[in-house]
Amino acid sequence: MRRPVALRLQAALGTLALAAAAGVVLTMPETASAAAGGATGYATQNGGTTGGAGGQTVRATTGTAIHQALCGRASSSTPIVIEVEGTINHGNTSKVSGDSCNTAADKIELKQVSNITIVGVGSGAVFDQLGIHIRESSNIVIQNVTVRNVKKSGSPTSNGGDAIGMESDVRNVWVDHSTLEASGGESEGYDGLFDMKDNTQYVTLSYSVLRNSGRGGLIGSSESDRSNGYVTFHHNLYENIDSRAPLLRGGVAHMYNNHYVSLNKSGINSRAGAKAKVDNNYFEDSKDVLGTFYTDEAGSWQVSGNIYDNVTWSEPGGDNNPAGPNPQSNTTVSIPYSYTLDDASCVPSVVSGTAGANKGLKVSDGSCTPQSPDPTDPTDPDPTDPDPTDPDPTDPPSGTNLSIGAGSDGSSKASGTSYGNVRDGDMSTYWSPSGTTGSVSVKWSSARTVAKINIREASGSQGTIGSYRVLNHDTGAVLASGSGAGVIAFSPVSLEKITFEITGASGTPKVAEFETYAG
Repeated sequence: MRRPVALRLQAALGTLALAAAAGVVLTMPETASAAAGGATGYATQNGGTTGGAGGQTVRATTGTAIHQALCGRASSSTPIVIEVEGTINHGNTSKVSGDSCNTAADKIELKQVSNITIVGVGSGAVFDQLGIHIRESSNIVIQNVTVRNVKKSGSPTSNGGDAIGMESDVRNVWVDHSTLEASGGESEGYDGLFDMKDNTQYVTLSYSVLRNSGRGGLIGSSESDRSNGYVTFHHNLYENIDSRAPLLRGGVAHMYNNHYVSLNKSGINSRAGAKAKVDNNYFEDSKDVLGTFYTDEAGSWQVSGNIYDNVTWSEPGGDNNPAGPNPQSNTTVSIPYSYTLDDASCVPSVVSGTAGANKGLKVSDGSCTPQSPDPTDPTDPDPTDPDPTDPDPTDPPSGTNLSIGAGSDGSSKASGTSYGNVRDGDMSTYWSPSGTTGSVSVKWSSARTVAKINIREASGSQGTIGSYRVLNHDTGAVLASGSGAGVIAFSPVSLEKITFEITGASGTPKVAEFETYAG
């Protein structure tokens, strides 16, 4: 039978049973924090974290397309929601340059930018051996993605071996419902799953899975790097992690309702003056889950309501100061935001039902029962929820394709292709520009009302198209812009000629069909 450690200590010491029974649930603010689509924890402070809310939504199926979406914005702070589907890797990620971006070929680079959401949709988003790097940036949301097997040595390497790494004056980041995983420790080429350093503040990691890594993550790169902090970790699963769950140097962190399983060497390592508030977590089959380890520069902690199930503790001494076997608070931490705690006894089941990518963004409201997200949540990755801006080519608009029987022209065409191929209803024929950029138009002898187009890439070239603009050729007005092929919606407009302009691509685009619809 699994029992809180205080109850097991009762058998040996004859004390603490009443305290342990009463300590499982804390008296905390009643306001629930975990609302679908909204940041929680410290990410709600310092003005809040909304990512690209209110901005254009674009679809990306390659790393290059993600970079193109960043570079296609009017400025480095123009809000944007980038929906990602498919596997992002070194083979489809290249550096893109522009006034609104600063990218790199070996990682997803969010540098000197703000107001961005990256969210996995459809069948899921997997960043395979390719890390996400956030530097000198603010107001970033990363949701419903998997990042796996990012290496700092061996081949290929990316992001210093961090799945998600933040450094250099980063503010307000919310990572939610994501899966971060490795396949070993430093000797196998991996580093941290979730690292923050060099003045990174106001971060929340929620409903996520971190597993199979030597290092879960750190806050502060050295004992002197104490400018980081105000980080919340809640409803996460840490599984098969050697240490750093997390390592905290300086600053303040709040860990609540997390499930820690198989922390092999140490867990929450509060050191170098750090303060950790540790509430209603479930620690299981682990060693030294809380304390100051590997240094004589101590940190501190405030604990309440935690369950320690089959946890072992080392002897204190020198640079080793475990909080157990009977963890007690040695500091107090004031939390500025509202939150509601699940009872620690139900944390394993709640976290199992909510944490990680492709779990439907389920959350907890403190009732020990996973809750479905608000169906109006704009980041809901449910592909069955129709979205007029969703460019999924498998869900084309209804009605008559106005391109059939129309005319067409464009800026250039590759040898052997024809403008007419984009309006013949035949997916086996296509138009290609003479390079990676170019434009193709559909035109009529009299005005037509158009509200949606569907750009369908030829077989074998899906994901090649990067940034684009849709133009009213009659007036020159930009009707839409974004990244990636598929359905593109805009306000209905009456025109005689509409142009799809490809401004960036990862290779030679092949447009099999340029469909046009009235609604």
